[in-house]
Amino acid sequence: MTESYRKLETLEDLETLYGAPSDAALRKVAPRLTPLYRRWIMASRFCVISTVGEEGCDASPRGDDGPVVEILDDRTLLMPDWRGNNRLDSLRNIVRDGRIAVMFMVPGDKMVVRVNGRAWVSDDARLCERFEQKGRLPATVIGIDLAEVYAQCPKSLLRAGIWNRDDSAGLPTLGEFLAEMTEGEIAARDYDEKLPERLNKTLW
Repeated sequence: MTESYRKLETLEDLETLYGAPSDAALRKVAPRLTPLYRRWIMASRFCVISTVGEEGCDASPRGDDGPVVEILDDRTLLMPDWRGNNRLDSLRNIVRDGRIAVMFMVPGDKMVVRVNGRAWVSDDARLCERFEQKGRLPATVIGIDLAEVYAQCPKSLLRAGIWNRDDSAGLPTLGEFLAEMTEGEIAARDYDEKLPERLNKTLW
């Protein structure tokens, strides 16, 4: 039997429990990319984008060999949409809703920089050509109109020790996940053995 827990259902309950944010937490927020925020984001090769749509929320990892985004101006970011699984979860959400949050990370640094704003998707050749990699172009480019940018406290990454540990031993592989979900129709070992070659051919 599922246990019942007390749930906070009003903002007053929530704010009473936590109290007011610190002055620093409020003042670190900028409505545009300042020189320091620009410098930090350009050092990031990896981020997670979060979007929302009719089916609910979606979070998607994005990475590149170099800056994960290009800064068009102090209020606009550009992100190539490289070849993936064609589920298009994030892109569908952006086309229908547009709200987006992006968490930028830099390996070795304990801080996260977050951007909130509205996104759009374009297949304009002039934008796609900005991201040419090994003769290949992204199918589309995600534009992000920035509403706010701020640095987030490093406590969560410090607690997790994420950059100085390796907990991957014994984890299930992608092939094993697929075998589980298809009840063996997709063979785990065969899928995993072919995966490295497939990834090398379709990285961009």
